[in-house]
Amino acid sequence: MTKKERYSFIIHYFLEHAPDAETELLFDNPFQLLVAVILSAQCTDKRVNMTTPAIFEKFPDPASMSKANFEELFPLIKSISYPNNKTKHLIGMAQKLESDFEGKVPMTVAELITLPGVGRKTANVITSVIDEQPNMAVDTHVFRVSARIGLTTGAKTPVAAEKQLIKHIPAEYIHKAHHWLILHGRYVCVARNPKCEQCGLRPACKFYNNSRRFG
Repeated sequence: MTKKERYSFIIHYFLEHAPDAETELLFDNPFQLLVAVILSAQCTDKRVNMTTPAIFEKFPDPASMSKANFEELFPLIKSISYPNNKTKHLIGMAQKLESDFEGKVPMTVAELITLPGVGRKTANVITSVIDEQPNMAVDTHVFRVSARIGLTTGAKTPVAAEKQLIKHIPAEYIHKAHHWLILHGRYVCVARNPKCEQCGLRPACKFYNNSRRFG
């Protein structure tokens, strides 16, 4: 199977079986999503969703969060991984939104990455989820799954994987493809003991076909 055929198979499979794939983070507006994504770094979406309601109740917008101090916000996120840094990032992010962006979440990657706690992956998530921009966020799940299937080849970094993926996935599907791959990695193509026998991608998967050949 050529790379073009592999991409075509994967895209058509997900269009049929997961047409409405979306983030599992719960949010009502761009600011809430930005907070949730910052908190989700090296933490499960489930844990983040358990934590954010109390945060959003007390700090519903950038203006209120920008006035928070560490002692007010930290107790609300202390169950999240790296709570010290994330508390500082959230306050700094809100302050910069207020000072530089009139309290609104910007919708370009270049602007988003100027915010504390926001890297390229987070910026790609925000712009693809909120604005359906053709940006591909590559986390550990996406990085692993795309390499296993054979969508990426020899990519040593998330940015390298991102470039390969957006080169071969049609622009209109890129904002969904992130969710296809992350959810597949979360529930089927797990890090240890991937559930290959349950996977509909087997005909196009390099990992599965190589394991059968040499197993």
